[in-house]
Amino acid sequence: MIDVFPIPAFDDNYIWCLTGGDGGSAGVVDPGDADPVLEYLSENGLVLSAILVTHKHGDHVGGVRELLEAFPGIPVFGPRNEPISSLTERVGAGDKVELPEIGAQFEVMDVPGHTEGHVAYFGHGMLFCGDTLFAAGCGRVFSGTHERLHHSLMAIASLPGDTLVYCAHEYTLANLGFAKWVEPDSEVLAERIHNDSERRKAGKPTVPSLLSLEKETNPFLRTAEAHVIAAAEKYAGRSLSGGTEVFTAVRTWKDREYD
Repeated sequence: MIDVFPIPAFDDNYIWCLTGGDGGSAGVVDPGDADPVLEYLSENGLVLSAILVTHKHGDHVGGVRELLEAFPGIPVFGPRNEPISSLTERVGAGDKVELPEIGAQFEVMDVPGHTEGHVAYFGHGMLFCGDTLFAAGCGRVFSGTHERLHHSLMAIASLPGDTLVYCAHEYTLANLGFAKWVEPDSEVLAERIHNDSERRKAGKPTVPSLLSLEKETNPFLRTAEAHVIAAAEKYAGRSLSGGTEVFTAVRTWKDREYD
């Protein structure tokens, strides 16, 4: 059994810590800052055995070199199509990442769009997706394209509904606010806003989230739904053809009017 714990970093990042196997080893996903990771490992008597990276941005890779100084020789897995010098194992779609010390294996997915070579790690009913898919939202398009990000999100949407989505930021309430702009009459969205607001009031993370819930409430996974299409066309001021055009309109709407 794999256990996953959030390590808060910066203002709203989560570095995910994975344990299992002998109980004394750990892997971390997207360590943008080494200090909170080192503190967490020390407090819990853990030895770092692997690092997984989803993409090149500094708040996801900034702590890797310092962690390698503390734990020399451990593997650092990350996207083969991005310029990250600290990687020791470059991976892409279909590759398997083995973490024997914690008894874990993940399949690599190519999920570009936020950046040009972003990857995700899927296994044990869990998806570590960095900044591609957020709870109730998705990443901005930086060095990728809207078309590629939409394609990546549709690939994620095809995974089993009971997949736990471990994204890298606590953006949920803001994302839900925009989702309500898109689908103001959604009862399941209203319920999610209530539930996640209560979690934040209690000081708890809103992630991981269930992929099935994302497909019911996340506008960026709902580009084939009539209400989302209508809202996107109203914003764009024209008819839209296909999911990519709808996605692009909704992402542009959020970029320009909400964020």
